[in-house]
Amino acid sequence: MTNAPATTAAPATTVRPGLALRAVTLSYPDGESRLTALDEVELTVAPGEFTAVAGPSGSGKSSLLAVAATLLRPDRGEVLVDGVDAGALGARERTALRRERLGIVFQQSNLLASLTAVEQLLVLESVRGRRPARARRRAEELLESVGLAGTKQHRRPHQLSGGERQRVNIARALFGSPSVLLVDEPTSALDHERGAQVVDLLAEVTRTHRTATVMVTHDRALLGRADRVLEMHDGRLTEAR
Repeated sequence: MTNAPATTAAPATTVRPGLALRAVTLSYPDGESRLTALDEVELTVAPGEFTAVAGPSGSGKSSLLAVAATLLRPDRGEVLVDGVDAGALGARERTALRRERLGIVFQQSNLLASLTAVEQLLVLESVRGRRPARARRRAEELLESVGLAGTKQHRRPHQLSGGERQRVNIARALFGSPSVLLVDEPTSALDHERGAQVVDLLAEVTRTHRTATVMVTHDRALLGRADRVLEMHDGRLTEAR
């Protein structure tokens, strides 16, 4: 009887995290001492994963986003964006990393009053140097994908609702095809219904665009829409119970 040849299991493929914070500590001067804003924070977010971070004011949520966005250097630890160690980069290289691999959705939409929705996205092209015709097509497609089609693309901020302005904000953050999407309290100026629509949209674009998305929020009613929920307390990040 002939023995069947031994089979070897194929090695498991490892997906590189879109965002990884490793033992990150950040402190600020506080009189004659220092205040710890982030305390040995560990965070890994895969492409296509929507992670929500909840916690009280002053717990460190804003510091977490600032470090993840490479706007602040931590005292210790590593910040990797799409596999790139931000701490090993100079100021100019970090700026390029933010421009090419990070999308940031601010709490306030910060749209330019004189520009239409599509122009809000196109204004970035003078920095990125894309061809205008191609850039306009992408801007229109992105706005349509977030629910702003037709004439709404040509309206200025005062002609859009708060939820629609936040949709422009999200489309603008996605325009550079980022690996990581960082979202700061996107529903703070919206009622519950419009806030829920915006968070549903963030979950959808995370899957569609395969971004590693981190959203900080105070609205616990919306946490169920995330793939994972973490809690921030006194600078420490833990899994929600």
